[in-house]
Amino acid sequence: MVNNYEEPRFQTISKFSGFEIRKYFDSIQAIVETNGRDWQSSTVGFRKIAGYIFGRNNRDQKIAMTSPVIFWNDNEKSMMAFIMPSEYSMSDLPHPNDEEIKLKKIKGKKFAVLAFSGLSGLKKTKRLIKKLQLLIQNENLSSTGPTLLAVYDNPTSTLPFLRRNEILIPIN
Repeated sequence: MVNNYEEPRFQTISKFSGFEIRKYFDSIQAIVETNGRDWQSSTVGFRKIAGYIFGRNNRDQKIAMTSPVIFWNDNEKSMMAFIMPSEYSMSDLPHPNDEEIKLKKIKGKKFAVLAFSGLSGLKKTKRLIKKLQLLIQNENLSSTGPTLLAVYDNPTSTLPFLRRNEILIPIN
């Protein structure tokens, strides 16, 4: 089953064997810190942000779901974000009722991107992060920030072999 969720806008800059370089455009994200490390306790964070877009905000306003859900580690914290639909500016968005949800304008940047299907468990994700790090080093590129995991499909309604995921490493 294919979803029709809005996805982040980007331009493909170059393609290499095993990965590509993309320039992502500016976005607004609803971000929450999750419990645990390495995306292991993401259910609570997902419910918080989902609640925000389903109307738990100062206007009781529903906001369209987008894809993917993004995960990353920020120092000792695990973070999760939903990208807000492109039709919104910061002033258009309602304020979250949950003070743990932060709305942030994210400046566009370049990423090395490795796409993969199937499950996005910790062991597999760590292996693919190492693979992408090696691939970008082989192209004389360097990382400029935390690695992101982008999960596009609902894990409860999409067969594992049909799931789409990406590892994104910001580069200079």
